[in-house]
Amino acid sequence: MARRKKIYEGKAKILYEGPEPGTIVQYFKDDATAFNAEKKAVIEGKGVLNNRLSEFFMTGLSQIGVPNHFVRRLNMREQLVRSVEIVPLEIIVRNYAAGTMSQRLGLEEGTQLPRPIVEYCYKDDSLGDPLVTEEHIAAFGWASQQEMDDILSIALRVNDFLSGVMLAVGIRLVDFKIEVGRVFDGEFPRLIVADEISPDSCRLWDIETGQKLDKDVFRRDLGSLTDAYTEVARRLGVMPKSSTPVSKPTLIN
Repeated sequence: MARRKKIYEGKAKILYEGPEPGTIVQYFKDDATAFNAEKKAVIEGKGVLNNRLSEFFMTGLSQIGVPNHFVRRLNMREQLVRSVEIVPLEIIVRNYAAGTMSQRLGLEEGTQLPRPIVEYCYKDDSLGDPLVTEEHIAAFGWASQQEMDDILSIALRVNDFLSGVMLAVGIRLVDFKIEVGRVFDGEFPRLIVADEISPDSCRLWDIETGQKLDKDVFRRDLGSLTDAYTEVARRLGVMPKSSTPVSKPTLIN
């Protein structure tokens, strides 16, 4: 399709003006970043895999009645999505202790939590996306109490769906993050899942071996990120293993 006006470029995606009003074209880049973009690389095939995997998860959510912004995939790197007003929060659902939770609370990585724990971070790269409470969210007007109730419900439904899908292919869903956006039906806003759901935004461990199949492979120099993402796609039947080129990452200085 013809290239349209760029709206925004982030660390992993570029957003372009969509072909119809109220739509956006979301382009998945091969860029990988970690530690608030202190570590960077270009990893061939990553964008293709994340595009296909996010399509798979968003389509699955639609089938169980969880609204989201996905409309259709346009090609190997682009998808058409609904334009939304993003709520400035990252919603994190944790099933096992890992990453910053392990560091904050002194929990051994892999410790199963008594129940899924939902956390919120304020979306601001310059601040390192700090952890915030519902008190902060209410005080600064980032979301209403009704919206917070809806966000919690959406997050737990996504968790149930992703946990089941992953368990069926031998993968443990350790944690994940989503973003939500407002769309308007007449005068009334409602919340839908936006951004992406991919190994970039999840922690995925092989149930038998504990092998990491997510961006921690890149963060911790544990091998080929493309191989890890391809394995997730292969298990889910999203694309054959041979369809994505595997190459070493190109570091950016």
